[in-house]
Amino acid sequence: MRRRHHYRRHKGEPTELDMTTFLNLMVVLVPFLLITAVFSRITIVELSLPSGTGGSSVAAPSFRVEVIVREAGLELTNGTTVIATLPKVEGEYDLETLSELALSLKRDHPNSNDASVLLEPHIEYDHLIQVMDAVRSAALPGAAAADAEAEAAGEEVREMRVALFTDISIGDAP
Repeated sequence: MRRRHHYRRHKGEPTELDMTTFLNLMVVLVPFLLITAVFSRITIVELSLPSGTGGSSVAAPSFRVEVIVREAGLELTNGTTVIATLPKVEGEYDLETLSELALSLKRDHPNSNDASVLLEPHIEYDHLIQVMDAVRSAALPGAAAADAEAEAAGEEVREMRVALFTDISIGDAP
């Protein structure tokens, strides 16, 4: 003999969802996300990339700083001639000297804002960012003495920086 199971079906009684677990999760998750959002800072660097259209330019070429990042060190050029070659110091790029040279070039060409950073194929991304920062701005030379006086007086030390070559393009080194 065959047994048949008959289940009772309640018609008209909707099943209720238990939302307490989901609400507990939201009570914990929303404040956590709001707190961590304050600590994350995103900095956007605007770059001017070379265009694919190769038209002839009518305007006279202006001064443009080029920094070539090589495995052996840095080369600072004006596009045609090498201004300075900065070898690595103890395995690190000499960014302080690069910043000083960029500051002196800015004094010679105050209306120029264009710079190019050209990289060899196996240069790390962090080195690119450090070189871009050194070319984009520099600490003022007289600010070191003022910083020492402020530190001796117990005041907060704020480094005075000046904008140098802010329109930066990146590309492959020749």
